[in-house]
Amino acid sequence: MSNENGTNGNGNGQVTDEAVRSIGGNVSGSGPSPESEPGSVTAGEVAPPPAKLTKADFISGQEVRWCPGCGDYAILNNVQKVMPELGIPREKIVFVSGIGCSSRFPYYMNTYGFHSIHGRAPAVATGIKASNPDLSVWVITGDGDALSIGGNHFIHAIRRNLDLNYILFNNRIYGLTKGQYSPTSEFGKQTKSTPMGVIDYPLNPVSVAIASEATFVARSIDIDVKHLGSMVEAAARHKGVSFVEVYQNCNIFNDGAFDHFADRTVRSDRVLYLEHGKPMVFGKERDRGIRMNGAHPEVVKLGENGITEDDLLVHDIYLTDPSVAFMLARMEFREGTEFPQPVGIFRAVERSTYEDLMAGQIEAAILKQGAGNLEKLMNSGDTWTVE
Repeated sequence: MSNENGTNGNGNGQVTDEAVRSIGGNVSGSGPSPESEPGSVTAGEVAPPPAKLTKADFISGQEVRWCPGCGDYAILNNVQKVMPELGIPREKIVFVSGIGCSSRFPYYMNTYGFHSIHGRAPAVATGIKASNPDLSVWVITGDGDALSIGGNHFIHAIRRNLDLNYILFNNRIYGLTKGQYSPTSEFGKQTKSTPMGVIDYPLNPVSVAIASEATFVARSIDIDVKHLGSMVEAAARHKGVSFVEVYQNCNIFNDGAFDHFADRTVRSDRVLYLEHGKPMVFGKERDRGIRMNGAHPEVVKLGENGITEDDLLVHDIYLTDPSVAFMLARMEFREGTEFPQPVGIFRAVERSTYEDLMAGQIEAAILKQGAGNLEKLMNSGDTWTVE
């Protein structure tokens, strides 16, 4: 695995001595240098603790090559702002991407990174996390990369519940290849590859994640900076797979795809901000809400027919049954309808992670059978000599 940012490499895919020293290591391959360890003793003196990292420490020297005005900038900015708050050393962080505009992301983070192949970022991330469980591993993907060619990998990485942080940039279009429809493009949408309109029914990424038993699921909007930052941080602190869908504007090939609810002039009336333990209230005047009518949600107006906040559905992110979260995932704002577009944390539950279960199996096997011997294994059973 190589570091693909501009500050830790020499341009030829090799890590320089200076780069290694900059993250507190040495070049011998024997681990961190003594002076990089908090509280270590060097020449009879106690080394000072490492300085707290800042956003600037996570900005690589690579030129950011996204179109001016792209929503990807807002997501990158928020991730770089959140990283220092996690207290994780840069050498313990890995960003893995597939193919697409969003997949340039690892180049712009001053951490380790792996720009993999189309749709296979979850497979690469699975290998990294399973073999190095102490790393903070992030998967950066787009709606095409994750849900089309990568759909199978997406589902299985989630249902295994690896401790991965998964951010999906959803712009409802193939931007890198110049405007073809994607798995999330709206039914009937005219694109370069569907001049008469899309006849595929779109996938809902949050629905797919919840149906795949994701233990943490959230959604945000690229231009809602404060909210987006809080979702990224909550995902990072979750133990287990965390999935965040971000509505991300492609101002070149699908400009304004989310303006009907995400634009600042209408957002307060058309977006439902999910908050744990609070009734589902929305609207500019905070006068509308969601309540259950039998098995179905409905929009009601507070104060009308004696309706109060006590009648509304209270959000609970810790419900082990995903039914309510799935119902909310299916809710969406459409012109002429009453329902708002939900954003926030849909679900956050605990479950044993894949890497912990795997480590438990290995430990149990060693206790029962003893430590393995590779040479003995290779020479056991039937063997052949090829001359």
